Amino acid sequence: MKLDAIDLRILEAIQADGRITKLALAEKAGLSPTPCWMRLRKLEKAGIVTGYHARVALRRVAPVASVMVEVTLGNHRQADFDRFERAVAAIPEIVSCWSVGGGVDYFLKVVTSDIDAYQRLVDELLERELGIERYFTYIVTKTVKEETVLPLGTLLPLTH
Repeated sequence: MKLDAIDLRILEAIQADGRITKLALAEKAGLSPTPCWMRLRKLEKAGIVTGYHARVALRRVAPVASVMVEVTLGNHRQADFDRFERAVAAIPEIVSCWSVGGGVDYFLKVVTSDIDAYQRLVDELLERELGIERYFTYIVTKTVKEETVLPLGTLLPLTH
């Protein structure tokens, strides 16, 4: 789907405020409400808008340990990647997983109640024989920046 400047304004507006009203969204997009709403639905149906979420300040709710993990698999057949990725997708504490090129195969972001819970999770992964050859753990001591808003204006330089 080819995006134009109006689509970009709609995407920027809903990223900033997923609860924006139809009228306010139309104003930001420079359209009347009905055509704006139709464009938003088109973006959703095309899979460009995949959902609407609230950001939770987790540390205000409960103490947590955030951990970044590098994982290297012992074998690099497609079946090995598929098995590992299926397992990761089913574990709620693994909140992000990126397959990467370079010296490691995956980066994981893991959120658990504490370091002991993290280690139990890793032990379970190793016991399941998912092909993990080695892993390196990095404890997050401070979040400096964590954005969910994508820089669409710089990625898709359309005329506003």
